[in-house]
Amino acid sequence: MLSLYPNVTPYRKFRLPVEDPHELYVEECGRADGLPALFLHGGPGACCEPYHRGFFNPQRYRVVLFDQRGSGRSSPHAELTGNSTPQLVADVERLREHLGIDRWVVFGGSWGSTLGLAYAQAHPDRVLGLILRGIFLCRKRDIDWFYQDGASRIFPDYWQDFLEPIPPAERVSLMQAYYQRLTGDDEVQRMAAAKAWSIWEGRAATLRVNADVVSHFADPHIALSLARIECHYFVNDCFMTPDQLLRNARRLRNVPGIIVHGRYDIVCPVEQALALHQVWPEASLEIVSDAGHSATEPGTVDALMRATDAMADRFT
Repeated sequence: MLSLYPNVTPYRKFRLPVEDPHELYVEECGRADGLPALFLHGGPGACCEPYHRGFFNPQRYRVVLFDQRGSGRSSPHAELTGNSTPQLVADVERLREHLGIDRWVVFGGSWGSTLGLAYAQAHPDRVLGLILRGIFLCRKRDIDWFYQDGASRIFPDYWQDFLEPIPPAERVSLMQAYYQRLTGDDEVQRMAAAKAWSIWEGRAATLRVNADVVSHFADPHIALSLARIECHYFVNDCFMTPDQLLRNARRLRNVPGIIVHGRYDIVCPVEQALALHQVWPEASLEIVSDAGHSATEPGTVDALMRATDAMADRFT
């Protein structure tokens, strides 16, 4: 079983101003003359982490990673103004042009799969191939499953902690109740809501509870941007039309794709990967038999490493 490449150090870091007030943190690693690849992190509102670089053979790839608007080391932190899916798609294209890359492999997991699909459907001529994990289609049913009713029946104990910041009278629409608190002026209430939101996701992300994953999601800096930006996107239908990613899948006919999804993914149930594969049969689909949602689970790591090797074999 394959594991991540260790100790991959960026050879370049810089900041890219986009629309005011946003400035993106960007890094590159691997070979400057290698196969260009873009890594898209999850959330929206999470960030790139050092281990993300390890999915790519540093002797074969030129890997570009960036923190999306309001996320990680990009600024302003947790900013919602000017933060939408079309604007993130525009950021990806601006970054490609800035780096002088003609076409690249796009790799994204969870929300990163959403953004990867949206970008590839908008700019199919700029995408050599897609590697997508933990497919998130951003339909209302997908959001309701995890934040209103569905996953709550799989993890009823964890769900009680998610409900804690919201009075019973407001629980008929948890998304709206959380949005009011995450965008309100009460800093104590805002942080309490952010941590409850983020920890709920961290606890559900792996097949077996991983204390390191939960601790990462509980970090206040990460929790605030993750909760605020996710909730902002979800109350706005992710700034997409209904079933947009499935309806536009025909634009991917000439884009090679590899889909990887955990069998026991509770955050984004595997039905979403199957729905995508049905309208994009040219892509391959691998369902990892012993994994949940996280990219860190051994079976998922192995599948993704094989996917990046396969893309490198195809295009170099």
